[in-house]
Amino acid sequence: MIERIDVAVEDGRLATCRLGAAADAGAPLVLAIHGITSTSRSWLATARALGDRATLVAVDLRGRGQSVGLPPHVGLDAHVRDMVAVLDAAGLERAVVAGHSLGAYIAARLAIRHPERVAGVVLVDGGLTIPASAGADPAQFVQEFLGPTFARLKMTFPDVAAYQGWWARHPAVAGADVDRADLDTYAAYDLVGAPPELRSGITPQVVADDGLDLFGEPDAPRLTTPATFLCAERGMVDDPHPMQPLADVQEWADGDPEHRRAMQVADTNHYTIAWGARGASAVADAIADAAEVP
Repeated sequence: MIERIDVAVEDGRLATCRLGAAADAGAPLVLAIHGITSTSRSWLATARALGDRATLVAVDLRGRGQSVGLPPHVGLDAHVRDMVAVLDAAGLERAVVAGHSLGAYIAARLAIRHPERVAGVVLVDGGLTIPASAGADPAQFVQEFLGPTFARLKMTFPDVAAYQGWWARHPAVAGADVDRADLDTYAAYDLVGAPPELRSGITPQVVADDGLDLFGEPDAPRLTTPATFLCAERGMVDDPHPMQPLADVQEWADGDPEHRRAMQVADTNHYTIAWGARGASAVADAIADAAEVP
């Protein structure tokens, strides 16, 4: 089930959707926040893995998906204000919040700024300092770290099938346990324009500005809200350099073992920890545990 719901935010309306169990199923609602160049459709596999245990309220952040028309007030604080509006619109006084990549940093900031609204946090391969970013020039690091992503955002495609095929050949996805129907839905949802010059709706400047806001001290080490951190074994292009190394995540969990849990999801990379069957199953179980449902 995909139910589109637009939410009034400062200077416009933010696109959100409910993914998974029907509204009348009685499943708890969980706020789901996607990554820096992604959309709400990145949560399709997790919603399916959840079944009737929870329904995801998945957002399209400003400048992504169906929220591309909003002024790009980028940065974690702007996104947090939007997430509070989403919680209000959904009638959620207090909710579990899940975030992947950039979404994990937003989830942690939301829990720090509004602890009364967050019952639990599920951080998926994001939330801590990115290796090699400490002491680096922020603008240069963002350009280098997200180089392949920036390249994609500047590409054009003659038709939807060409973009879907590009994603199917992506080194993080090719040969992985990602459902092709989910991938095709994700790719088609991301496109704007008209053939033969279709392109991703996400502008490079939005990505660069949000990326710059990840520098400085992360919020996750200050969390007192119950939190689970799931990290991948490999990096953004299925490389052996994870974005959030297990040693760093375990050190974070050891800082407050009463409220924090660390878990590495075997044989996943930065994408497949959310998009693949194995990763989505682990994320769904963590969400269900946080929501205290069987």
